[in-house]
Amino acid sequence: MKESRAFLRKIGMPDGDAFNLPSSDKRFPDGAQYRFEVPGIQGPVAMKALLEEVNKLDLVIHRVTQTKGIMMLTDAEISKMVQLAKDHQVELVLAVGPRATTDTSASVNTPEGQRMGYRLRGQEQIVRAMEEIRRAVQLGCFSFLVYDEGSLWVFNEMRKAGEIPSECKFKVSAHTGHGNPCSGKLLEQIGANSINPVRDIQLPMLASLRQAIDLPIDIHTENPASTGGFIRHYEVPEMIRVASPIYLKTGGSVAKNHSWETTEADARQRAKQVSLVKRMIDTYYAEATSSPKGSIK
Repeated sequence: MKESRAFLRKIGMPDGDAFNLPSSDKRFPDGAQYRFEVPGIQGPVAMKALLEEVNKLDLVIHRVTQTKGIMMLTDAEISKMVQLAKDHQVELVLAVGPRATTDTSASVNTPEGQRMGYRLRGQEQIVRAMEEIRRAVQLGCFSFLVYDEGSLWVFNEMRKAGEIPSECKFKVSAHTGHGNPCSGKLLEQIGANSINPVRDIQLPMLASLRQAIDLPIDIHTENPASTGGFIRHYEVPEMIRVASPIYLKTGGSVAKNHSWETTEADARQRAKQVSLVKRMIDTYYAEATSSPKGSIK
């Protein structure tokens, strides 16, 4: 394996997983190591309940992510979520399309098709995804969750060409199935602004991914039943140390799956999960630095 490892080093990649778990010296633009993200908030009612509970618990979150898709929301719902994000100084991330293909293909619902994730089938799907981005931008949202590398490349080209605002940001979903430094580098090169690797990525793998890229890494601290239901709260301090800058995706264990229609009670429970993770950080890595409220760049 020496030649293969040597070549990886030659092209600037780690030559293996980082079993020595080195500390990351990379940071967010404001100098912080970590931020909180709450995923799976599907509409304005749940978002309002979440943000109210966050304030009640004296917590700070930085991102709220909707996962069912832009086309599942009305214009009024999107506008309300955009306003809530402004009022509470959080970043709103909307998912492109619904969480599956937007045509008659049913393969994604089969055991074999599930392995393909949510990548788009056919160029008409790309056109529709572009239309989703344009619609959301017109309504005031500039951050998007994407599931397909081809669409990410196109969105980045749109951004470079001025077809959409330069402040648009693209977050790559864990459903694309990436979990190694080379994949991370590719996503960085084609326009990703943050990357969510596979949910069960181990700490040495995470550390090697950090060595390869400068982008924020989005990590699930817990998961819905549909993706294993495992909770990684005790690992969070080490996640921050080896992988900063990092978004801690917290609250997913409240849902059965990623298309779960979040209730107000679910949203409040997700805020509680954030408080539990924050306790772990304060207890085991108290010196770790978090971005202040309103830090979304």
